Amino acid sequence: MSARIHLPSGLVTFMFTDIEGSTRLAQMLGSGYRPVLSEHRRLLRATLAESDGTELFTEGDSFFVAFADASAALDACLTAQRALAGHDWPTPESVPRVRMGLHTGHAEPLAGEYASAEVHRAARIAAAAHGGQVLCSGATARHAAPLPDGASLLDLGLHRLRGFDDRERLFQLVAPGLERQFPRPRTAEAVPHNLPTQITSFVGRRTERTALDRLVKAHRLVTVVGAGGAGKTRLAVELASGVVESYPDGVWFVDIAPVTDPGLVAFAVAAVLGLRPEPGRPMVDTLVEYAASRRMLFVLDTCDAQPAASAELIARLLTGGGGVRVLATSRESFGLPGEVVWRIPPLSADPDPAGGPSDAIALLLDRTAAARGGRDAGATETADLQRVVARLDGLPLAIELAAARLRVLSASQLAERLDDVLGALDAGREAAQPAPAAGRRWVANQHDTVDLAAAALGGAPPPAARAVQRSATQRHVTMEATVTWSYRTLGPRASRLLRWLAVFSGPVDLATVEWLLDDDPLDPLSVLVDKSMLQVEPHASGSTYRMLDPIRAYAARRLVEAGEEQTARDRHLAWSLHALRRAYLGPDDRPVTLSLYALDPLADELRAALRWTVTGGSARSGLQLAGGLDQWWRERGLAREGRLWLFRLYGRIAETGERVPEAELAAAYHMHSLHAGADGEFAEEMRFSQRAEAAARRAGDAGLLARVLAGRAGSLVDMDQFAEAERVCREVIDRAEEAGVPGDGLFAIYRLAELLWRRGVLDEAAELLGRARPSEAARPAERGRRSVDMLLGMVALTRGDLVAAHDHLVVALRSRMSHGFHGRACDTLQAIAVRCAWGGDPVLAARLFGAAQATRSALRCSPGIYGPYWSEEQAALRAVLGDEAFDGAYAEGAELRLEEAVTVALAVEHPDLSAGSIRFAGMDPQ
Repeated sequence: MSARIHLPSGLVTFMFTDIEGSTRLAQMLGSGYRPVLSEHRRLLRATLAESDGTELFTEGDSFFVAFADASAALDACLTAQRALAGHDWPTPESVPRVRMGLHTGHAEPLAGEYASAEVHRAARIAAAAHGGQVLCSGATARHAAPLPDGASLLDLGLHRLRGFDDRERLFQLVAPGLERQFPRPRTAEAVPHNLPTQITSFVGRRTERTALDRLVKAHRLVTVVGAGGAGKTRLAVELASGVVESYPDGVWFVDIAPVTDPGLVAFAVAAVLGLRPEPGRPMVDTLVEYAASRRMLFVLDTCDAQPAASAELIARLLTGGGGVRVLATSRESFGLPGEVVWRIPPLSADPDPAGGPSDAIALLLDRTAAARGGRDAGATETADLQRVVARLDGLPLAIELAAARLRVLSASQLAERLDDVLGALDAGREAAQPAPAAGRRWVANQHDTVDLAAAALGGAPPPAARAVQRSATQRHVTMEATVTWSYRTLGPRASRLLRWLAVFSGPVDLATVEWLLDDDPLDPLSVLVDKSMLQVEPHASGSTYRMLDPIRAYAARRLVEAGEEQTARDRHLAWSLHALRRAYLGPDDRPVTLSLYALDPLADELRAALRWTVTGGSARSGLQLAGGLDQWWRERGLAREGRLWLFRLYGRIAETGERVPEAELAAAYHMHSLHAGADGEFAEEMRFSQRAEAAARRAGDAGLLARVLAGRAGSLVDMDQFAEAERVCREVIDRAEEAGVPGDGLFAIYRLAELLWRRGVLDEAAELLGRARPSEAARPAERGRRSVDMLLGMVALTRGDLVAAHDHLVVALRSRMSHGFHGRACDTLQAIAVRCAWGGDPVLAARLFGAAQATRSALRCSPGIYGPYWSEEQAALRAVLGDEAFDGAYAEGAELRLEEAVTVALAVEHPDLSAGSIRFAGMDPQ
């Protein structure tokens, strides 16, 4: 080296690099090795030229470089690794995997070189690294600030370097573009373990890892329980990898799945420790004696393959010595004293608090990029990927399989196919095919466990054992194989309950399960929970039981195969009708004011029941379900969905010839007309109104006919035929009185009052509404809407009576929100906005208008007869505030959720309490 080259002194960071397996690479490439070596040197020197590193010497495939700055040294390593990874090498086999080590210490150059122990320490750190890995000492980590953008240092714990008596804390450089998963550093006293090296990165589960780590530290036996494909093994291995240093005698992984004979379980565990049988002594005694004086952790995987034998061995190990701990994975617990059962939750679908994607989405994105050759999912796919993970219930195996499907499907195509979860995920896979190449090395280790155990007994595994080996390695190749692994262990009652629960779309409580079976379900229910086929979700009112969607899809297939689908789904339909009726009744079985919130949790189950009525069940029952959801569909912005279900039910009736009474048809047609009007389909609205009238007349039901004709007035209003609508309303009111069903004329009264308000006939409208209040109070399905108060509030607004308007509108808004009438609450919000504008608070008025319109747009609700009025009031408000102030307040209101906007509206000060109120003018404040 030239003496003219300036070498840093004082605090110096030394870097060593070399190619991992260079001898083997040279033998394999022959004459092609020299170009690879030269290109490797060129890339590293190009990186060093851009940093302040000084190259001291190069020997073979090794570099020795000195830096004056630790941060620059780390940046150079990162840049070099990225350059090596991104370079176009002749063949994939010729890619040089370079390991790098850094250490920072005080050193002074002498005669163009360093004679310091710090140099040797850096060399030993480099020797401990793996190809593609950058390791640094604790000293470098302390002085490397700032780190390169996006980079971090992963603490790998304390390690003893060859030739040094103390232990050095090593850190791994982690950054985008660098590999993350590596075996333990190659140090002098590496703690023994046989944990499988993972092929793919571990994603998410920070909260779960923390919780499980705490349990393993506090308890000697922790069993991770969950459904097949829930990620039990991966989480256990990930956790065990992080605690290896805590167990001086090692962390030992044993997969019980390939063990076909209960007597071989102890041999399988002994085999990984290198123990051989002793003459005349049971293997379990030899194993327990060996472990008794040692401090070690056993990770026993898939213990449900041999639950009894696994439980017996675990009990012996734990009682034989206090230094042994067991982390087991299984689909059911052991029931041993001291066992802590930790049920692994699905991957979270909630966004990361730091602003990143949820764990479920992160896993899908990671695996999708791998499946697509490194190409990330596009931003336009985000919503569809959310639909995919939601449908897969956060089950990691299902997400992994879904990512594989995204090689050939777009995210939207896959999301559309997930009604058949098993078909979509398992397409192109057969349970009998070999395990994927990515998992073969681990599979070989599983096979070796059985082979070693059999060899210890003096022979090769029997054919039956080989068959179990094959099925064990393939149990996660398809979702169907995964669930079959558990299903085959169920007894007749438990398997029947699993099949029948597949007809439910969501969680069920104990009473619902009893309804379904018409029998005491506690024993089979307990079995399904214990075997992780059902998830228990505790609530203050009692536990509910939820089946993951992939398991439900499997159970539904089994239901059909068993010939039980018709019976089970008819039973579910009966339950749905019963649950719907209960939503309209109180504890005393008497009608109560309808709350649409009572229907929200039933919606998915009722949809499932509706699906059955249009494919294999009773369409008449489907019309009854649809009728129970009549207002709910419109108030939740789902009028179009309601129309589609009705169309399908009409088709089912035509197909089967099922007889439906005229009154029920009239009610369905009337409901359809209302849905069409809410959806802006006015021609369809009139057409079904006419059909409803004809059916009601054939039924001879005067009350029904009055309701239908009142709806006809709404159709006429939608088509701007206001005079004809008013004539129809007056006729309906008179006929309802004559027929003795005045309550059924209530809807005509509402419509007539709106029409009178529209043309300014306020006294008649107020008188009409006053007479209607008793009828409204007597109708539980309508009184929660408080339409009389809403309309009286509109009349008072038009009169300029802010006190009366405030009183009526607050009552209407509070009732509508309390009972879940969200679409109608938007009307009331806008009316209160007008009241605020006239009461001297234009900014708040604009905010409320913005909030109401945002919710109305989300619900796809038309403004109806009030539309022109709201537009006029907003235009007047804009003129008062100016465009900028109005738009700012309006946009601010649009950011509010409906509940927040209602809270703001209800907090508006009563006019009587405002400054200058005429109510208290002249009164002594004392």
